[in-house]
Amino acid sequence: MHTDRVRPEWIDYNGHLSEPYYVLVFGDATTALMDRAGLDEHYRSTTGCSLYTVEAHVRYLREVGPDAGLEVRTRVLGRDAKRLRLWHELRVTTGSSDTGSSDTDGGDTGGRLVATEELMCLHVGPEGARPFPDAVAAALDRFADPAAPEPEQAGRSIAPVGDGVVRRPPN
Repeated sequence: MHTDRVRPEWIDYNGHLSEPYYVLVFGDATTALMDRAGLDEHYRSTTGCSLYTVEAHVRYLREVGPDAGLEVRTRVLGRDAKRLRLWHELRVTTGSSDTGSSDTDGGDTGGRLVATEELMCLHVGPEGARPFPDAVAAALDRFADPAAPEPEQAGRSIAPVGDGVVRRPPN
């Protein structure tokens, strides 16, 4: 779990957490997971390997107000030799969040769910994609819960709008 607090410079012109700062907090949560799994700064400097995000899907569910306390819960959804699929849930633990979304927090008392991020990451070294070392793979597996169902929204893509073609009048 990663915690943070909304800073004044993160607030946008509408008085809420600006879009890029959700991703910043999720990025810090990924780094925290990496540190706990043995992919820390020492590992990166001695091996030249690190985790690279190759795809991300963010869902913004509720607005977050100034000075809100934030908590990110991270779960490993899957892993193979070189790839890692992560699920982050961002919750507001103190302060305010808008209630204008129809998504619910499932009755969870750990804070109001305000955003999720799903990531596909690749373990990369100087020569390209590399298998995870055994100890790192085992540590990452401890962040998975094979008995828990996959989050309903995981694996989702953005739906097409209309027929996919934007028609503009000639100029």
